[in-house]
Amino acid sequence: MKRTRIAAVALATAAAALAPALVQAAAADGPASYLQDPAGGEKTMKTVWTKDEMHKLEAQFRFHPGVQYKTVPAAGPSGAPEWETKKADPKTLAWQPKFEFAWSVSDSTLVKKAVTTKNGKHPFTLYAVVRRADGTKAAEIRDESKGRPATGRVTVGGDKRIACDTGEYTVEWSATRSGYGTLGGTLRWDSSCEQYRTAFSTSNGPR
Repeated sequence: MKRTRIAAVALATAAAALAPALVQAAAADGPASYLQDPAGGEKTMKTVWTKDEMHKLEAQFRFHPGVQYKTVPAAGPSGAPEWETKKADPKTLAWQPKFEFAWSVSDSTLVKKAVTTKNGKHPFTLYAVVRRADGTKAAEIRDESKGRPATGRVTVGGDKRIACDTGEYTVEWSATRSGYGTLGGTLRWDSSCEQYRTAFSTSNGPR
């Protein structure tokens, strides 16, 4: 029994040591974690037709704030304090946004805005920028491809971290299919991390 307990403690300690120093908060992937444009149901899309009404472009955008934090060593649960674990460090909270785009390209076959098909590969430019209150850029991505399918969805990760509690930001986005048109919009986002600090301060906070 004693050998078994020693082995278990060693395994737990090794696992904790291998845990990533920077963690993506699980809540950041939940339904309440992103802002969607257009607002509404999961399938709601913005739409534009070409002037001859033979080709349609649809698009949707989701902004994932992506809260991240570092972990620090912590004592194990009551009764086994030697089983060291990890807990979130509220002082290290920060945002690292991701940008999700969905699109659909339809072509009328005979009648305007009637029977349509969704075929082939298409040149697309996906763009998003997060702006501070003064209009300067806090984060920006541009993703260009000449061979996207007629219908698809992709999430583009940003490489910029945004500090918590630095005010409200405006997120601008656009999806362009050359020859068909451009769709886009804006969202407002509050960078407050208070809800995460509150969660981390409780005994049931992320570990």
